[in-house]
Amino acid sequence: MASSKKKKKQQQQQKQLSAWRFLFGGCLGSAGASGTGNSKVRPGPRTPPPPTTPPPSSPAPSAGLQQRLSVTDVMSTCSDQDLSVSLVGSNLHVFTVGELKAATQGFVDSNFLGEGGFGPVYRGAVAEGAKPGLRAQQIAVKLWDPEGTQGHKEWLSEVIFLGQLRHPNLVKLVGYCSEEEHRLLVYEYMPKGSLENHLFKKFPPVLSWSTRLNIAVGAAKGLAFLHDAEKPVIYRDFKTSNILLDPDYEAKLSDFGLAKDGPEGDDTHVSTRVMGTHGYAAPEYILTGHLTAKSDVYSFGVVLLEILSGRRAVDKTRPSREQNLVDHMRSWLKDPQKLGRVMDPDLEGNYSHAAAHRAALVAYQCLSGSPKNRPDMSKVVEDLEPLLTVADDAPLDELPAATVAQGDREQKERARRRDGDRREKVRQEKIARSPKRAVPRRRAPGQSQEFWEWHMPAQGKA
Repeated sequence: MASSKKKKKQQQQQKQLSAWRFLFGGCLGSAGASGTGNSKVRPGPRTPPPPTTPPPSSPAPSAGLQQRLSVTDVMSTCSDQDLSVSLVGSNLHVFTVGELKAATQGFVDSNFLGEGGFGPVYRGAVAEGAKPGLRAQQIAVKLWDPEGTQGHKEWLSEVIFLGQLRHPNLVKLVGYCSEEEHRLLVYEYMPKGSLENHLFKKFPPVLSWSTRLNIAVGAAKGLAFLHDAEKPVIYRDFKTSNILLDPDYEAKLSDFGLAKDGPEGDDTHVSTRVMGTHGYAAPEYILTGHLTAKSDVYSFGVVLLEILSGRRAVDKTRPSREQNLVDHMRSWLKDPQKLGRVMDPDLEGNYSHAAAHRAALVAYQCLSGSPKNRPDMSKVVEDLEPLLTVADDAPLDELPAATVAQGDREQKERARRRDGDRREKVRQEKIARSPKRAVPRRRAPGQSQEFWEWHMPAQGKA
């Protein structure tokens, strides 16, 4: 009897392990079995690739996927080896480790581009005809690091989303590699690097106002495309390091490892583990784990504020009250008199003050503590795109009518508050000048005598 129970328990454990191997094949492959965890593609001198049997190339592109597959769809119907079949029409190319080693010259240090949570990224090149239908081009190859913060699930998410989604403001996924424990991703090469490098590492030249605004509009269009898709996508990790720039400084969103399928039907949110980058995540998502498209809108507001100010979302080198950019500057965004405190000094005043004020108002709305008060990304695009044509010296009346109307309303509200503050100040001064006299105090309904005596200030003695 005991032997039968033991056998049944072993079968259950084996079944659970098989399920985990299916979901996290890269983590529980040969490296996980050996217990070393160090089997991965590493940079080094170029060596001839070992003879391998290459997997079949992607099927010829069709007219396109009729309906986008979700991550759940793919996980429940196929393994990694069947991705090329599941993503028919995606035009992804399947590479071997040997082919990508050759393309990057053995992942040499001179081709190293950077490193993120998934692993290091290397520059490479593929020749014409290296794969059927693949043109000669420069590529960026991202390697999975088993010791990093992301794994097979993030790799699979990237392949599924970028394998099906196509938009001018999304980086193009050229292909992927899934060979034994190795997981690699192959992208189009973005020669201008990330927005983060240009804003904060001071890559020359300083980004001009028009370039910054164009980048903001492009990134907003990328998010709007994801949110408005038939099957919505929540990006979840919108930040300057994930905005890449092409030769013309056009913005493209990259790194979809943390992206999630958005809520559908009557659902209002996706409940998920809180993941992202400190300083960019929406407050309600951090508190509840409830993820919505408005969480991305908040993150966009943070990035837009970084673009305006040239300062990081979180900067521990600054005084304590200035370390969190949103806490420090959000209240200034709605006040045109404080615009100068917000704008990046490196711009040296070379920007349209009217357009900058309007962009600051958009950032202010996106950073609202209440998700329902944040605009949709399509509305953000609608508000920001007209500002691209506003001349540097344009007066306020050249802005869109909605912009002027909102500015007028806010200006009137500020004037009303200032007038109320002045009246209250005068009243307090009159009270201070008047002779002291005893004022009878009334107890609020429902309050006990004990409450009244404990919470009210004591009367002065006669």
